[in-house]
Amino acid sequence: MRSYSEIDTIVKRSTKAKGFPWGVAEEIGKNIKQLELFGLPGIKNINQYFKIFNNEKFENCQSFKKSNRPQNFYCPIKLGLSFFDQSISIQELNDIEIEKMAYPLIFLPFVSRSSEITGKRIFLKIDQKEFLLNFNQSIYSNYLSSEIVEKADVIKIQFLENKNNFSEEDWKELTKLSENTFVEETDELKQKTAGAGLTDND
Repeated sequence: MRSYSEIDTIVKRSTKAKGFPWGVAEEIGKNIKQLELFGLPGIKNINQYFKIFNNEKFENCQSFKKSNRPQNFYCPIKLGLSFFDQSISIQELNDIEIEKMAYPLIFLPFVSRSSEITGKRIFLKIDQKEFLLNFNQSIYSNYLSSEIVEKADVIKIQFLENKNNFSEEDWKELTKLSENTFVEETDELKQKTAGAGLTDND
């Protein structure tokens, strides 16, 4: 099995070989490593994408709106970089829709990292594939295949408001239970605590 360090290095060098700057190459290396770490087919998708990259006119989006539609297909790398760089302002839109993206799994790590930057969970839907991105720490998904995803017709992104997964009553009950660990302070306990003695040993 290839190490994640090897994956990072080879993808970074391959990205540079396709003409991207070293800074971008480093980001893609990290992203593909993350996909593989989460059990998603990063290597397969980036390898296939690089095979067609120079033969297609992929687009980018400099400014995101609620609805984003290219004439051809969006490049997942260029679009991902734009999304990540603008994630703080994009979150104000709450939810956005992107049509026609090539190899959308390559785009996914940019959104996952944006979840950490914005401090919000992000729900991402690539056609019928659903992903819940948790602050770049984990990905919950209904997609368990190792196949290549060549294109997405519609991608939906929703920034989720932070809220507890438990009721206030649950919290109060657990807090009350935790109070059973408190020990009532007595004169004897005061004398046994550090620094409470009357003898100076210096």
